[in-house]
Amino acid sequence: MKQFYRFVTNIFLFLMLISLLLAACEPLVSGPSTTLTVDPTQVSSSTQNSAVSSAGPAETKSSSLPGTGAEPGSTPSQSPAGTATAVPAQAAAPEWKMIANGLQHPVSLVDVPDGSGRLLILEQPGRIRVFKNGAVLQDPFLDITDKVESGGNEQGLLGIALHPKFTANGFFYINYVDLNNYTVIARYKVSGNPDLADKNSEKVLLHIKQPFLNHKGGQLAFGPDGYLYVGLGDGGSERDPNLIGQSLNTLLGKLLRIDVDHGDPYAIPGDNPFANGGGLPEIWAYGLRNPWRFSFDRQTGDLYIADVGQDLYEEIDYLPAGSPGGTNFGWSYREGLHSYKGSPPAGLKMVDPVWEYGHNLGCAVIGGFTFGRSSLFPDLQGLYIYGDYCSGNVWGLWQQSADGKWQNRLLFQTGLNISSFGQDQSGNLYLLDLQGGGIYKLG
Repeated sequence: MKQFYRFVTNIFLFLMLISLLLAACEPLVSGPSTTLTVDPTQVSSSTQNSAVSSAGPAETKSSSLPGTGAEPGSTPSQSPAGTATAVPAQAAAPEWKMIANGLQHPVSLVDVPDGSGRLLILEQPGRIRVFKNGAVLQDPFLDITDKVESGGNEQGLLGIALHPKFTANGFFYINYVDLNNYTVIARYKVSGNPDLADKNSEKVLLHIKQPFLNHKGGQLAFGPDGYLYVGLGDGGSERDPNLIGQSLNTLLGKLLRIDVDHGDPYAIPGDNPFANGGGLPEIWAYGLRNPWRFSFDRQTGDLYIADVGQDLYEEIDYLPAGSPGGTNFGWSYREGLHSYKGSPPAGLKMVDPVWEYGHNLGCAVIGGFTFGRSSLFPDLQGLYIYGDYCSGNVWGLWQQSADGKWQNRLLFQTGLNISSFGQDQSGNLYLLDLQGGGIYKLG
């Protein structure tokens, strides 16, 4: 039996290697050579229930795991489906237009807020590329492939955040897995050439041992409060074997919040929930399995977290602006809105996801951003845009102002292996295709 598993593992690694080699061999090009367009007359919600008929993805074979929205204050035993909503036929049809391809497993994108229009794109093996004047520059902004372990499909260079005062101090922060399978959160600085980072400027903030090869999380983002937020998965394997999600004695399976402008290498914000004990002081929220992508709504400050599920459900978690720290999102007592493993202690407060969908609609949720531009595609304004890695579906999620219920609708069926979304200072949205190596802009 061990030989069989070893054989299967070797085949999987061989296929991953072939995929990497193929991606590496594609030439870098620019221009909208590929366009993905939504047909407003065909788009419908991904939600389905006995009272609502929805076309949904054509490939769907089962309706046993519908998309489900949680009412405010609901418990796992209450999982009412959201309302199916069609895009008005008269709405302008947005398109995902390819602006670059040939990248090697792109996993994250940020823009440089200096008016140059430059984008920084992370390649999982350990490079940051510069998209400038319509093309990807040949020389990487930063190349740390000699430090990064990317052999596992969830390892590698995974996240980036520019300091809020980046144009003045040149600081940026990255999340990567090193050669010893530690998650590293490090600060770097731009060199005298704005298109090149100083590779020798690394300052390590966190060095966290990982027990397995998967569930790294990887997202970094500065919140409206100026603190750096770090998303970490539960360390991997399956079904949280080490009960990481609920443990307050490990940084894994958590959303961290640190002050990078004070202390050495950082300080703990005084209002962090465990700043004075009871848990590790960096922890801001817990009960997460693999928060692959999270973002703050730029207009409201609300926080959205896409947490990749285990066997059946993918979930979107939400914290309104001003929420105190200490939120428990339930993993591994719960997967989505459903009981999963063990029995929580009496009185333990857990916050439900505001949305979930079943594995008949995908396999790994990819968090995005809130669309907030009124001048372009007003029908999408205020929608939280997110997707799925396996199905390539892209949805829009929003909360009704009248009753607080959440609604969801399918926007695109791209067929791409979506790894991440990006948003620039003007509010433009970008989509990254992991296997195809393409970058797409919504326009």
